[in-house]
Amino acid sequence: MILKKWVAISLKAFVTGGLIWYLISDVDLGLVWLHIAKVDLELLVLSLVIFSVQIVIGGLRWGTVLDGLGSNVRRRLTIHLFYVGGFFNQALPGGNGGDAVRMYLSYRLGFSLRNAVNSVIIERIAAVLSLVVLVDVIQFFFIRHLSSEMKYVTYFGTTIVTLLTIICFIFLVQSERLPDNLKKWRLVRGLGNLGADTRRVFFSIHRVWRPLMWGLVGHLNISLAVYVITVGMGLDVTLFNCLVLIPPILLILTLPISNGGWGIREGAMIWAFALVGVTNEEALVLSVLFGLATLAITLPGGLVWLLTRESKDKGVFSFDPVKVMSNRGDNT
Repeated sequence: MILKKWVAISLKAFVTGGLIWYLISDVDLGLVWLHIAKVDLELLVLSLVIFSVQIVIGGLRWGTVLDGLGSNVRRRLTIHLFYVGGFFNQALPGGNGGDAVRMYLSYRLGFSLRNAVNSVIIERIAAVLSLVVLVDVIQFFFIRHLSSEMKYVTYFGTTIVTLLTIICFIFLVQSERLPDNLKKWRLVRGLGNLGADTRRVFFSIHRVWRPLMWGLVGHLNISLAVYVITVGMGLDVTLFNCLVLIPPILLILTLPISNGGWGIREGAMIWAFALVGVTNEEALVLSVLFGLATLAITLPGGLVWLLTRESKDKGVFSFDPVKVMSNRGDNT
């Protein structure tokens, strides 16, 4: 298992390095540095503030999932844990170690193991589902910028992604009904529990709308932050352009094929923003600033983690888990 993990990490590093090398070789680095030098620092700071709101949005989204699973947790705690997870997503190779850290810290705080693990996975599912829906809606605005050939490719791609998402979701929520002879395996039992919890959250009109709503708000917030960067760079890009172009890029970034999205993000943004007249050099700078902003807002999560380590028996940030949670959820 350890060998397979490191092979996957190495492959991601290879993909990341290869893509970055290819993109850099295709741009004028002199122009890149010129665009960097012209960035309005005040607007760059404003974009960081907007990006920082993502931590709050993510914590709130996760909190609504926990509510749906019967664990009524203070939002301050979910936001803090989400912040720590964001740091480890950047600090650990592979780009998703922060989710495991969130699961571990949640369990240490008194969540049941089932809720600690499944709530994080379902929160991610909610983010992806809301993104797929958003991309399906905005493609009708996006498609008019494309050639006839690219329109076909885009329709085909979004249709395939949507169908795969639906199929995977249906399989997950039905996994509780897998044959009993398969349930002797712990992984299959865990998948069945995840499917049952997913049904509990997504098959209730009173529970499902909040995580999906926060997922949508998060994607729109990122679009706004990127727009502020484009203004700071002096690009002729509108807020509507960003609202249309950024969600498909975010969907591409969900593919676990590079470290932290580096390389994939740059290639996607160069291609997407070319549709609205942005040069390769400008799009590369925009993407790098996007990535660095994400890195900058999550790094302080490391300090939060250090504070977590300093706290002893009272849990994260000296909170007593009994007081933090009115109901831990009794599912194991």
